[in-house]
Amino acid sequence: MAAPVDKVDLQARKRAAKIIHEKFKGVLKDVLSGKPPRLIIPKRTLANTRFDPEKGILVMGEDVIERELLNMGEARRFMQTLLMASIIYQALIENEYPTIRDLYYRGKHTIVYRDLRGRKRQENTWEEQKESDAAIRDVEVYTGLLREEMLILSKEKGKVVGRMKIRSGGDVIDLSRMGHGAYAIESTPDLIEILDVDAEFVLVVEKDAVFQQLHRVKFWDKYRAILITGAGQPDRATRRFVHRLHYEHNLPVYVLTDSDPYGWYIYSVYKVGSITLSYESERLATPPARFLGVSMTDVFGYGRKKRPWLSERERKNFIIKAKDKDIRRARELLRYPWFQVPEWKREIAIFLRKKAKLEIEAMASKGLRFLAFEYIPRKIETGDWIV
Repeated sequence: MAAPVDKVDLQARKRAAKIIHEKFKGVLKDVLSGKPPRLIIPKRTLANTRFDPEKGILVMGEDVIERELLNMGEARRFMQTLLMASIIYQALIENEYPTIRDLYYRGKHTIVYRDLRGRKRQENTWEEQKESDAAIRDVEVYTGLLREEMLILSKEKGKVVGRMKIRSGGDVIDLSRMGHGAYAIESTPDLIEILDVDAEFVLVVEKDAVFQQLHRVKFWDKYRAILITGAGQPDRATRRFVHRLHYEHNLPVYVLTDSDPYGWYIYSVYKVGSITLSYESERLATPPARFLGVSMTDVFGYGRKKRPWLSERERKNFIIKAKDKDIRRARELLRYPWFQVPEWKREIAIFLRKKAKLEIEAMASKGLRFLAFEYIPRKIETGDWIV
C-alpha cells in the first residue's frame, strides 16, 4: 500500500518522474531504431567549471561526454546511470523516500555473463558507494533535477530558528517556538512552504556551538533575524534554504565564520557555490551574501582606517598559530577568481604575513553579550562586511 503524501509532495513527485521519463526515453528510441544507445552528459570536472563574473557564481562549462553502451570505455558508467535513473524513477512513482545509502544497496547486484571466448564472467553493478553517488550526480546533470527534487534523502545537518512559520508534511511549524532547540532543515527543502517571515536579515553561522549560544540569548528575536547554521561545511539543503530566503523574501544574508582559509571558503560556498557541485550553483548559491567576519582586520586592524576589535593583550591570548596546511590553503584561495577583490586580497595578505588565525569563540570569550549585542549588530549597521 502506497504511503500517504501531501499535495506539495505529490506535485514534486509527478514533476520529477515526468522529467526522468522524458529524458531517458531517448535511449529507448535509439534501441528501437537500431542506433547504439548513448547519453550526452555535461562533464563534471574542474576543467569544465568556471566562474561567471556577471552571475557571481560557479557554473559548468559546455564540454560534454558521450556515454555509449557499445563503447567498452563507457559501457559500465552508461549502465550505472541508467540503473540509478530506473531506481529513482521507481521510488518516485511508489511514493518512497530513498536515502543515498538505500540507492547504493538497491542497485548493488552481480551480473553474470560470458565473454567472447565463452568463458563465464561476473561483475558487480558497483563496488563502492562513491560509484553509486557518481551515478546520482550523472542523473542530476542529465535531467536538470537536484537530488532533493527527486526526493532523495540525506542526513539532516543544518538548523534554523527565528520569527518564521513554515509548513512541512502538512504541519505548520513556528520557528520562534522551538525552546532551546532548533528546526532541522530537511533534506528536501523545496517541499518546505514558507508561510510567514518577520525578519530583516539572515545570519548564517559556521559553527553549531556558536549558533546555539546566539539562540540561547535570543539574538534572532532582539534583532529580527533568521539564524541558521550549516554546522561547518554546509550541506546542499542548508544552502538551498538560505538561497530561498534571499530570493523569495528579499532578506540580506550575512555569514559569520572563523578567520581562517577554511571559514572563508565556507563563506564562498554559500556565495558562489562549490567546485564539485557547480552544476547546481543557480539554485544553491547566494551571490549577494556578505562576509560579516570574523576577519583579519578585526584582529589586527589595517592602516589608520580602522582599529582592531581586540586589544594587544587579547590578541595574544586569542590568536592561533597557522599551520603549514593553513598557509597552503590560503594561497590556493588567492588563485580563485571570486577572491580577486581588494578586500579579500588584503585579508589573505594579512593572514599570510601574520601566520595567525582566529576562531569565532575568541569574540565570544569577551562575553557572549559582546558577540551577540555589540560585535555582530555594529558590523551590520556600519556596513563593515566584505562582499
